Amino acid sequence: MASMTEQATQAGRHMGGIAQMSSRSLMKKCVPNVVGTSACRSMFLPKLDMKPTGRNASPLRSSINETSIITRSPFTSVSTVKLSTSPVCSAAAADAGGSSDSTPSSSEGFLTKYPALVTGFFFFMWYFLNVIFNILNKKIYNYFPYPYFVSVVHLFVGVVYCCVCWTIGLPKRAPIDKPLLALLTPVAFCHALGHVMSNVSFAAVAVSFTHTVKALEPFFNAAASQFILGQQIPFSLWLSLAPVVIGVSMASLTELSFNWLGFLSAMTSNIAFTYRSIYSKKAMTDMDSTNVYAYISIISLIFCIPAAVLLEGPTLLQTGFADAIGKVGMRKFLSDLFWVGMFYHLYNQIATNTLERVAPLTHAVGNVLKRVFVIGFSIVVFGNKISTQTAIGTSIAIAGVAIYSYIKAQMEEAKKNVAKEDSKAA
Repeated sequence: MASMTEQATQAGRHMGGIAQMSSRSLMKKCVPNVVGTSACRSMFLPKLDMKPTGRNASPLRSSINETSIITRSPFTSVSTVKLSTSPVCSAAAADAGGSSDSTPSSSEGFLTKYPALVTGFFFFMWYFLNVIFNILNKKIYNYFPYPYFVSVVHLFVGVVYCCVCWTIGLPKRAPIDKPLLALLTPVAFCHALGHVMSNVSFAAVAVSFTHTVKALEPFFNAAASQFILGQQIPFSLWLSLAPVVIGVSMASLTELSFNWLGFLSAMTSNIAFTYRSIYSKKAMTDMDSTNVYAYISIISLIFCIPAAVLLEGPTLLQTGFADAIGKVGMRKFLSDLFWVGMFYHLYNQIATNTLERVAPLTHAVGNVLKRVFVIGFSIVVFGNKISTQTAIGTSIAIAGVAIYSYIKAQMEEAKKNVAKEDSKAA
């Protein structure tokens, strides 16, 4: 009987030694593979804590205990094997699984760590693309004065760009149904009308003057909000618009490039974009802004094509294309049309993405500064001569827009704060 007990004890010690050797060899094989290669990134780095219930148990100690697995052995009744995962292997396993909540990617880490820098980059690209678009657009009109056709090119290049992005899944195309199409169609019509009228003005007068007249857009927005939407506009907001009206009037009276076509088309553009804002509020959707702008561009293109064909088609076929190619050559002509379309679409898309990142006040200030940049660069690049009165009037108008934008943004912030307090109280 004693010999049998001694044999059983020796057998238990022998199996304990085998388990210890097995755990060490397993760790030697697993550690290099997990850390050094991607083949075993999803494997655990185990430290085994064998706790046999026998009398001579000598468990292997573990510094980390997370997962317990019950195993059966022919030599012990029940053994509890506790598996743990080291931080290195946890990261490797998360990498193999495709995502990790606790370990962000390098790009996400940068965006989170430097949000102001990223927002500044968006503003820079918005201004840069807008200035380049306005300069290249005016240069095209200097040798190819067909704004309806050029407006179609702007939208067509943007639509092709959107289709290519949808094809590669950047972004993924959001489906559109009939109700959403019905909501977006009025927005797209006003967008098309405002875009075409802006280009008619750009072709007829100096870029700086067009943007000075377009500074009146807040006035039309306030009027539409008061008399169409029935929203009460504070007296202080109306008072801030007085410098805008006065400044535009002063600039228009002494503008050297003034003509009624350029002035009235810019005013029509203001009205069209005002109605676009009204319809946009009615067409609020959960679709992301990139997809919404893509669909608006497609519908706007459909609206613009008939006007271009009817008003400029015959002249383009007879002399328009031939004259442009004769002045700059086929290659430069096509290159200018392509790039002006790309800059138009990209600056509008970047503007939308930028304004989603900032508060209303920052948005308002950024919009005013953008117009200042465009006016200043256009005067420098094209060497437009402006009178002293025009310069003073433009400055007054821009200052009025800045004041209006500041008051408007403060009102929006106050509304948001009230809404937050009401939601917390509820």
